[in-house]
Amino acid sequence: MNIVINEELKQYIDPLTPNEYAALERSLLAEGCRDALVLWGDVLIDGHNRYEICSKYDLPFKTIQNDSFGSLEDVLLWMIDNQLGRRSVSDFQRGMLALRKRDIIAARTKSEATPPKNSATEENQGEGAAASDAPATSDDPWHADDNTGRIKTREDIARAAGISSATIGQIDRIRKTAAPELVEAVRNGAISINAAAAVATLPSEAQVS
Repeated sequence: MNIVINEELKQYIDPLTPNEYAALERSLLAEGCRDALVLWGDVLIDGHNRYEICSKYDLPFKTIQNDSFGSLEDVLLWMIDNQLGRRSVSDFQRGMLALRKRDIIAARTKSEATPPKNSATEENQGEGAAASDAPATSDDPWHADDNTGRIKTREDIARAAGISSATIGQIDRIRKTAAPELVEAVRNGAISINAAAAVATLPSEAQVS
């Protein structure tokens, strides 16, 4: 069987901690690989750690196909939803995943909403009525149409992540301004989301300290 590892997909979801990886390894050695690995064609999209451990110890495993995706973006969105459905994912990880989903949907919507330039469009831009009738647009990153007619507000994102809107705002601040050491600390639970969001307002050197 030819299984292809796409590094972008492999790195997209936060890696297991050493303790989590060791626990998974013990489970697979004791009980075998009970959950099938998910493939998109030849590309592995779910079960990277299980595949790595099974390959290391020559353990048998099953695979299933998911051919419903039209693009790599569709795969990433499925991976995010798959992770959000797992109870073991922390609130910080849930928030990060929901924000990644927001970014993908916003970028896709912006791309689809941008009309191609042509002479007719340029002529219409000179007509006041056409310009005034155009719907207003917003660069607010908390709003993006996901092709279902529903607006992605901060509350929508928080609901998808299963956490509060305030926590989503704090996680977004951490993601944008926190030093890598601070991100790792909150991901590992060494510091709370609330405290990390406050520390993230400091200069980078002060954050590390």
